Amino acid sequence: MQRYLMLAIPAALVATTAVHAATSPRDYVMTAGASDLYERQSSQLVADTTRNAKLRAFVRDMIRDHTKSTTLVKQAAMRARMRVTPPMLTPDQRTMMAQLRAAHGAERDTLYISQQRTAHDQALALHQDYARSGSVPSLRTAASQIVPVVRHHIAMLQSM
Repeated sequence: MQRYLMLAIPAALVATTAVHAATSPRDYVMTAGASDLYERQSSQLVADTTRNAKLRAFVRDMIRDHTKSTTLVKQAAMRARMRVTPPMLTPDQRTMMAQLRAAHGAERDTLYISQQRTAHDQALALHQDYARSGSVPSLRTAASQIVPVVRHHIAMLQSM
């Protein structure tokens, strides 16, 4: 168990870098897309394996809500006449996915929750920052609409 807690620390350090790097509209769209992709993929993995009913309900919400936020950001970017490319996981997100694939049962569930806490803290900082100071109005609006959803996810995670 301790090895997974230590693995969450570098991801938290990456969060600071990812948020500060996402100042341009392009960086915001790419970072938000990668975040949503990680949320959907990690949640789908856990949805297929967890026996925890509360966690299963949570992962369904993650897949639904992060699909919606991807669509929201993509539409906002298109309104701004930005070229939108398919999202890709970052190296850190690929590492976290590999860790989830290697874990099994309750150990995977615990790791997933830990990773989700870090990922949602990163997402909240990203969207709050862009909503507050982004340069493209349609993306600022999308970011401000995503913030309360991410806050709700964080509240859900706190009860797990």
